[in-house]
Amino acid sequence: MDVKDPIDFKALMRLRLVVARFGEMDGAKWWNTKSVLGRSGSLLMSRGFARTYEFAQARVAFAVAASRSKEIFDPPHSMTLWALPATVEDQFDSHWHRWLDDRSSWSSFFEELQTLPSSDLLESLQHFGLLSSPQIGAAQKLRPSAEGRAVPISGTYTPDNEILALLAAGFAKGLKGKPAIPYARLDG
Repeated sequence: MDVKDPIDFKALMRLRLVVARFGEMDGAKWWNTKSVLGRSGSLLMSRGFARTYEFAQARVAFAVAASRSKEIFDPPHSMTLWALPATVEDQFDSHWHRWLDDRSSWSSFFEELQTLPSSDLLESLQHFGLLSSPQIGAAQKLRPSAEGRAVPISGTYTPDNEILALLAAGFAKGLKGKPAIPYARLDG
């Protein structure tokens, strides 16, 4: 699958981090991790992964969030924040070694992520500079499906920064203890 505009993989990483942290058991209770991306997760992981613990935390949180999301709603021919087309996921994975080499530039983000600034996902995403006002407006117009397990984004899409931000923001339609998985149909 071709991507129409270059994806900002650093922004994608941050979107995933904020949604993963927000959904932990000490937050929205969407997936079975408790403060993996919080202070206690940092203390635990820093013992075994002294230099790369923040990225180890991220890998754990992403794996759990992806698994839980797939368990709740796994739409065919679609993408979610945790299940992008293979070419995009491969490109995302290829950035990890660069981020590890430049982990000092990530430290303040991971530190601030430990205690999210808001109990509102859209506010948290905006606080980190990951959503614009128009994107917040678009996310507020989304509606969960009748059974509440999914948040469809109408239309078909090729992965780009706009749809990735909306896939993250759509999680705001979930309830405490009951995530609703945003998804968009793939173009082609």
